[in-house]
Amino acid sequence: MFFCAKTDIMAKLVSPSMLSANFLNLENDIKMVNDSEADWFHLDVMDGMYVPNISFGLPIVKQINKIAKKPLDVHLMIAQPERYIKDFKAAGADILTIHYEASTHLHRSIQAIKAEGMKAGVAINPHTNVTLLEDVLKDIDMVLIMSVNPGFGGQKFIEQSIHKIKRLRMEIESSGAQTMIQVDGGVDNTNAATLYDAGADCLVAGSYVFKANDPQEAISLLKKA
Repeated sequence: MFFCAKTDIMAKLVSPSMLSANFLNLENDIKMVNDSEADWFHLDVMDGMYVPNISFGLPIVKQINKIAKKPLDVHLMIAQPERYIKDFKAAGADILTIHYEASTHLHRSIQAIKAEGMKAGVAINPHTNVTLLEDVLKDIDMVLIMSVNPGFGGQKFIEQSIHKIKRLRMEIESSGAQTMIQVDGGVDNTNAATLYDAGADCLVAGSYVFKANDPQEAISLLKKA
């Protein structure tokens, strides 16, 4: 499944975060995701400026795209993300998510992403109120609620995120928008059902999946939550 319109039945999509994959054997982890029940590949791009960490960039996205059989869900945790919209399209991104806090001209950037034929996502940090997206909610395909502070994997889930998901779901439904909700940070089988029930459509999971004894089973448990 690539993208789904909002229906009375909530979607249950899973996008494993490749940030937690084994980069000494990345091809095997890509093939594992290909063969799993996962829906997308979540690719976290960090620049060491917007967030205090550096992950990977365009060359790795291009290589993943060569063998990935599922859409690339690219999350840019970088300053001035509008500079690289065309580049990530060329690298293979199907969904491009940029941060509200990093985009001075957010509406223009959203339109630029869509003009390249990609789905447009907007991420918000734990301190950012969902109501700040009111004026662009109908323009974006997905909101990514960060349930940890961005920059590092393996962090503890911030419980206040559940309230944010519920609030955003209400905002989406009252506006008539078709926007999906994605959640990233501290997601595992202990909170997945709660997140879906709160209104999430897609869960991003990194450490929970790639540190599991059976990563495909871990993905399956998220899908069945």
